[in-house]
Amino acid sequence: MIRRPPRRRNDVPHVLIVGAGLSGLGLGMALKRSGHHHFTILEKADDIGGVWRDNTYPGAACDIPAHLYSYSFEPHNWTQRYAGQREILDYLRGCADKHGLDEHLRLGTEVRRADFDEGAGRWRVRTGTGEILEADVLVPACGQLNQPFYPDIPGADRFTGKSFHSARWDHSYDLRGRRVAVIGTGASAIQIVPQVAAQAAHLTVFQRSAPYIVPRWDRAYRRRSAGVGRLAGKAARLGWWLFNESAVPGLTRRWPISRLTSYGCAAQLERQVHDPSVRERLTPQDEVGCKRIGISSDYYPTFNRPHVELVTDTISEITEHGVRTGRGAEHRVDAIIYATGFCATNFLASLRITGRGRRVLSDTWRDGARAHLGMTVPGFPNMFLLYGPHTNVGAGSVVYMVESQIRYIIDALRLIRRGRRRHLEVRPETEASFTAEMRRRLSGTVWATCRNWYRGTNEHVTTNWPGQTTEYRRRTRRVNLAHYQPGG
Repeated sequence: MIRRPPRRRNDVPHVLIVGAGLSGLGLGMALKRSGHHHFTILEKADDIGGVWRDNTYPGAACDIPAHLYSYSFEPHNWTQRYAGQREILDYLRGCADKHGLDEHLRLGTEVRRADFDEGAGRWRVRTGTGEILEADVLVPACGQLNQPFYPDIPGADRFTGKSFHSARWDHSYDLRGRRVAVIGTGASAIQIVPQVAAQAAHLTVFQRSAPYIVPRWDRAYRRRSAGVGRLAGKAARLGWWLFNESAVPGLTRRWPISRLTSYGCAAQLERQVHDPSVRERLTPQDEVGCKRIGISSDYYPTFNRPHVELVTDTISEITEHGVRTGRGAEHRVDAIIYATGFCATNFLASLRITGRGRRVLSDTWRDGARAHLGMTVPGFPNMFLLYGPHTNVGAGSVVYMVESQIRYIIDALRLIRRGRRRHLEVRPETEASFTAEMRRRLSGTVWATCRNWYRGTNEHVTTNWPGQTTEYRRRTRRVNLAHYQPGG
């Protein structure tokens, strides 16, 4: 069955957004605020929220100040500096409700494929039930952190105990009195490990490389009136934004601030971990900022507990009863928690998207995801990605980047509605020039010096933006028609 949108007024383009996470919801709110009500948001889950719906592990919280991790047009009276998962999810639900997104949301609707119909000049989107929806503009807002990454460890399927990924936490399984293994020491693990240690009879943490961790100066906020709270929130947001903008060069190009971060991490490690041998294994060997810097004040002290063990030997296999390392030692456990992150560089891997000339996006991206300004791809007219390649940040909040993209899309819709272009299709040379610039600039950053989730199979850094967010905001301020095919 083909479902066509209602008759358009004044030729208003119908926008179909795939994903109801922070970026997809943000675009929906911006559309309504601009007076554009002709859009639909499809979400495969039964609730909105994206990563904040999926990541419900103990200790899940934002690792940047919450005032910076919120929409600029929707300030909030946060209860603490580093807001927890539940408060962030409630915030997103409240925003969606306030802006009346319910009438535009279709939950439990998985998108399987999207094809550009050249004859009709529209996108045809097929759902998991076989239904076909049509739209003038397609906006995949699936994000970078939606596909859990499971390491390819031999024998994982023969483990007889309980195993699950941190983003698919099994709350029905009681960790109390159990022997638990946590594989991974990234951002999620830094929050999980202290929580699991407080419950488990024995905890074994398997570390491939030690992360840099700086103190988490958290604090509770006192309740204020709505007006005062809004003013204080804006001031806090500005302050944290300026701090992070000033830190970007140092965390990407080894300026003196990198050394200060290293010293701060070393000082905390020296103060909080008693055993010199454990302290040595927890000492990072990579460049500062090569991987996301952790923020925690209770991760290091966890390794002083007698029932917590740190293993740095390479894992060779999963056995029926535990984890075996390359030296032959088997660590018997009741449960394995994979805190191994996400397939961040596999952009839109779950969707089959076909553009002009039956061009398949996954084939176009065989050598790595690439899009002009992280949003538009040659051969795919009227398709705009949110949180696509080269739009992640190493310092600060991705919300600022997403809002820049949203403004760009709103401007594109204005041009389409006014008849300046029926279709906006980026020129191949424009995208090629942008990608070449990104690869050149990113090759000189710390992200290119170690193994991390920012780099794709082609070894290029494909997720991150190489500069400050102000540069990205300036470059996406409005659509430059010279970057797009004429006569669209």
